[in-house]
Amino acid sequence: MANCTHDCSTCGSSCGERSKNSFIKPINKNASVKRVVAVASGKGGVGKSLVTALLAVRARALGQRVGILDADITGPSIPKAFGVKELARGTDGAILPVETRSGIKLMSMNALLEHEEDPVVWRGSLIAGAAAQFWTDVEWGDLDIMFIDMPPGTGDVPLTVFQSIPLSGVVVVSTPQDLVEMIVGKAVSMAKMMNIPLLGLVENMSYFVCPDCGKAHEIFGPSRAEELKEKFSFPAAARIPLDFETRRLVDGGLIEAADTDPIAAVFAEIEKSRTIELWKK
Repeated sequence: MANCTHDCSTCGSSCGERSKNSFIKPINKNASVKRVVAVASGKGGVGKSLVTALLAVRARALGQRVGILDADITGPSIPKAFGVKELARGTDGAILPVETRSGIKLMSMNALLEHEEDPVVWRGSLIAGAAAQFWTDVEWGDLDIMFIDMPPGTGDVPLTVFQSIPLSGVVVVSTPQDLVEMIVGKAVSMAKMMNIPLLGLVENMSYFVCPDCGKAHEIFGPSRAEELKEKFSFPAAARIPLDFETRRLVDGGLIEAADTDPIAAVFAEIEKSRTIELWKK
């Protein structure tokens, strides 16, 4: 269907996309977005939030209008990385996102909690519903790109995001460990099941550069980024080093000052990904 708008409610045709796209939810009426990229992994603790933040920072530095939807409802860390303590405000029937120093719009559960340490003790359906509401109920304005920081695994929230939000593609995050192939494989399999394009693989904590001798040490074992890129047909792979300066910037809420060059190859593929402008209001 060359002229498919992916809005099945307006279409009388019968095609293989109907069952998937019938779950797509419309973005808030006061918002539009050209690209939406999910950052995912088969397990937690690999650095999805770091990768999400770096991609957003790079996009913003290039002059793009950027948003981050923090779908990790029970473990949100995006606001802290950007040093955002402001709470989101509400209007008549909508939520206004908070903004970072450079103008990146973000919505996170921690932007709704009085204290950032407050736990979100909800069952899965409520958590998944909250992630979807960040898409439908937030007045994002007009964005060139939105990044979604996904929770780990392949459960309720990832499934809801993949079914409810029209994605341009997914970036998968891994680390150089023995079980990395299984971790990446789970995320890749879910993306393929949902017909979501793979945009890139980012291997976090890939190596450490000694500040004294300048030599790179693969502390957690040899990199498998290129091997997995070939096996799972990722169009690009990137390696992020263990770096004290990056850790300092994240802990200090200054991620917008971080070096984004390590993820340049994956970001280049994102810029070539499909647009979803046909879903705009």
